[in-house]
Amino acid sequence: MAGTVLVTGAAGFIGAAVAERLLARGERVLGLDNLNPYYDPSLKRARLERLEVAAAPGQFRFEALDLADGAALTRLVAAEAPDRVIHLAAQAGVRYSIENPAVYIQSNLVGFGSVLEACRHQGVAHLVYASSSSVYGGNRQMPFSEQHPVNHPVSLYAATKKANELMAHTYSHLYGLPATGLRFFTVYGPWGRPDMAPMLFARAILAGEPIKVFNGGQMQRDFTYIDDIAEGVVRCLDKPASADPDFDPLHPDPATAAVPHRLFNIGNSQPIALMRFIEVLEGALGSEAIRDFQPMQPGDVLATAADTSALEAWVGFRPSTSIEAGVEQFARWYRGYYGV
Repeated sequence: MAGTVLVTGAAGFIGAAVAERLLARGERVLGLDNLNPYYDPSLKRARLERLEVAAAPGQFRFEALDLADGAALTRLVAAEAPDRVIHLAAQAGVRYSIENPAVYIQSNLVGFGSVLEACRHQGVAHLVYASSSSVYGGNRQMPFSEQHPVNHPVSLYAATKKANELMAHTYSHLYGLPATGLRFFTVYGPWGRPDMAPMLFARAILAGEPIKVFNGGQMQRDFTYIDDIAEGVVRCLDKPASADPDFDPLHPDPATAAVPHRLFNIGNSQPIALMRFIEVLEGALGSEAIRDFQPMQPGDVLATAADTSALEAWVGFRPSTSIEAGVEQFARWYRGYYGV
């Protein structure tokens, strides 16, 4: 396929999986990441090494860069001239945002602003960017639909993702930038983030240490396998956002717009009780967990569940990997990578 795809956060969990899929179909990929130490940078470098091995000569280039440096990003984009951008870089983690709010403002707001400016000046054909299921915040109506209002975030991380959606909509309105925001639901799988529950649980279970089970285990998550996420991202990349011809400003639909900006959930549509997830992981690891029940944590929500009907109608795809199959693949990778 012609042109270059810029992937920000290319050393991250989702970014590396998306870049790998793009390389497999012959795309030229420019990967950016600042390799920050929020978690072990050696895991990030290992993901990059896999991409370099998978790429043909000249197909993949990596640049270490902080997106908050807008001038450096604009220069790089002007020099490399990507025609499409997938923005997955962000300071992740709900709980960390409670302790370190300034990091989220700098990375998720200032950094995203730099990406939008670079896209505008380069005239990219399509920007696909990561939002999050966390934008639904205090909503209790299940499953979460893009048509639901998202005005009650319960963490700063969620607020920055809602802000990203508003910023992208504005750039679509003012500059005609086609932009698609994807609300990811609890992504898990091989090469995952060490700060997320599957990795924390696996490490503790295999070490014979207790796992922290919040809210007494009375929580549900729409666990979504990494391969399904990557497939959804690439499919959306291939179909640039367009204005909704049926958009009614007197009765505005939060999911669409009169400008080329769209929002989609990407989730498995099969919410799993936290206790059930632990049971499946125990089976895949062949070891029983020691449960340390803890109270609900600030910024957490009781449940998430994705309505993906809009995604399916737009690109003909919906995630479908079962929790049993996904956790088995994750457990096999974990044992192999960490030599357990």
